[in-house]
Amino acid sequence: MTSLQPGDKAPNFEALDEQGTTRKLSDYAGKKLVLFFYPKASTPGCTAEACNLRDNYERFLAEGYEILGASADSAKRQQNWINKHELPFHLLADEDKSVINAFGVWGPKKFMGKEYDGIHRTTFVINEEGIIEEVIAKVKTKEHTAQILPA
Repeated sequence: MTSLQPGDKAPNFEALDEQGTTRKLSDYAGKKLVLFFYPKASTPGCTAEACNLRDNYERFLAEGYEILGASADSAKRQQNWINKHELPFHLLADEDKSVINAFGVWGPKKFMGKEYDGIHRTTFVINEEGIIEEVIAKVKTKEHTAQILPA
């Protein structure tokens, strides 16, 4: 699990998104950023999470937030997922896991009795100065917006 805490400076990341565009933390200077890490595009839990954020996207924008997703999926897989579910935000194709490792969300997991390494579903809320305001480690995929934005 991540060692990053609220009050920490967010790691300065740089990675390609689904379109091959370089995205970095400094692109979001002066804006609030919701950076959500998810295990795999197009899987049921990840789709529920992304669609919940999509369905509330206008609320995020109204509150001054940008949204950026990240997983180790290829750009092609990310783009297909965006197209299929009409996701309005960019997704990092962090195939070398540089951003995933910088945020400390890669590690041992258990599923159906098997242990393996993978991405821990974690969301970071980063303020306009690049400081982490919140780390959400227990993501409720179907109601994730409610965990981030006040009602």
